[in-house]
Amino acid sequence: MSSESSAAVAGPRYGFLGPAGTFTEAALLQWLDGRNAEVVPYATVDAAVDAVRGGEVMAAMVPLENSVEGSVTATIDALAGGPGLAIIAEAQVPVSFSLVARPGATLRDVKGVTTHPHAHAQCRRWLAEELPGVPVTFAPSTAMAASMVAQGEHDAAISAPLAASVYGLDQLAADIGDRPAETRFVLISTPQPPQPASGADKTSLVLFMGEDHPGALLEILTEFAVRGVNLTRIESRPTGGGIGDYFFSVDVEGHLDDARVGEALMGLRRVCAEVRYLGSYPRIDGREPVIRRGVADGEFRGAQAWLARIREGRG
Repeated sequence: MSSESSAAVAGPRYGFLGPAGTFTEAALLQWLDGRNAEVVPYATVDAAVDAVRGGEVMAAMVPLENSVEGSVTATIDALAGGPGLAIIAEAQVPVSFSLVARPGATLRDVKGVTTHPHAHAQCRRWLAEELPGVPVTFAPSTAMAASMVAQGEHDAAISAPLAASVYGLDQLAADIGDRPAETRFVLISTPQPPQPASGADKTSLVLFMGEDHPGALLEILTEFAVRGVNLTRIESRPTGGGIGDYFFSVDVEGHLDDARVGEALMGLRRVCAEVRYLGSYPRIDGREPVIRRGVADGEFRGAQAWLARIREGRG
């Protein structure tokens, strides 16, 4: 259910990084899959996060990483700081850009284009070939750019195809990105118990180092490696406490209830100043991890039973 008609719908409220017509709204609608809900746009990631923490919405969809432009630092920082949050789902949306304009316009009419800087970076070649010399100005989002075109402030915008229908615009050109791209989104809520393991899960963490010292990062990575836990993403971000003071945002394969993941978290708790658990949730691609010999749940249980027998003097 789109944000334009949501007021007439009885159902839970979900937030998303707006305005209407963003890829983030498309990700939220994909996750809702036709279920009745009121979807509410927020101007920034921080505003969407604050709405979750304040109880205005049950959860909010925000972007986390793009396959071309990299991580969304506002989301990483929001998850790392302030009252705790949980990731309860992820979504992945192909990023397909269109050049949109008011009805009746043609490419020859376009004397200026507006868009978000990330969209501009992914459409440079097309712009150079099809609209050489046409100036580009930046907007807070591709959807806002489309809205500004609808209001007559610019001739055309590069936006998501969804924005054209939301703002009553025509698509002058579709799929104008220089290369295929996709964005990963996460649905965040207030902390809650993890969902049951599906067999194809991710676990997200924020890891704060203690005092910086040689081998500090290696200590963290070792806790995962010795237990056969594969990292799908690791990024460092400054804590704001000074040069050289960083935290790590991490996604790993597996669920909190998997013995190898739980054991790794206990090890991290010993070597990190703080471990923030953000949740275990099903992978959007459904890919199951490869479990190497020695780190399956049964093998952990067998090792624990063996140690108990030794401690009891039974050998």
